[in-house]
Amino acid sequence: MRVAVTGTPGTGKTTATELVDSDLETVHLNDAIREEELHDGADEERGSLYANFDAIRQWLDEQGDGGDDLLVDSHLAHHFDAEKVVVLRCHPEALRERLLERGETDAKAEENAESEALDVILSESVGEHGTESVYEIDTTDRAPDAVASDIVAVIEGEREPSAGTVDYLEYL
Repeated sequence: MRVAVTGTPGTGKTTATELVDSDLETVHLNDAIREEELHDGADEERGSLYANFDAIRQWLDEQGDGGDDLLVDSHLAHHFDAEKVVVLRCHPEALRERLLERGETDAKAEENAESEALDVILSESVGEHGTESVYEIDTTDRAPDAVASDIVAVIEGEREPSAGTVDYLEYL
């Protein structure tokens, strides 16, 4: 089984997946994109890399058990094959603060907060995987170990799909 853990930057994906106790091999995709050079260069203005989706797809298929038994963490994870997609969510105001605390610019923090309010990653996840495969988890004011436990519940089939249960439109 391949499980994607996705969400707007700052929602707690890496922190939570590092605490997940399962038989799945955890892949921090953003690290792999840098380390394995799975990109087509850098966007200097935005401080990011242009991910090469074809190279990433091939690399993922070579990991673990032929691409299976993976827990893939990244704001891009939902763009790749997965049986289940966990979308971590965070209230845009709290998200903005998290991003500023880790050194992001005001512009980047605000852009991500607005994306969160508009359900951008949730919408993409549902569009690519369908509502029956998407699980929303609100991380606002929650401890990382509690979020990790919710991810384990998804992996083990103890949680029902829940796309569309979190709403932050009032932020806009």
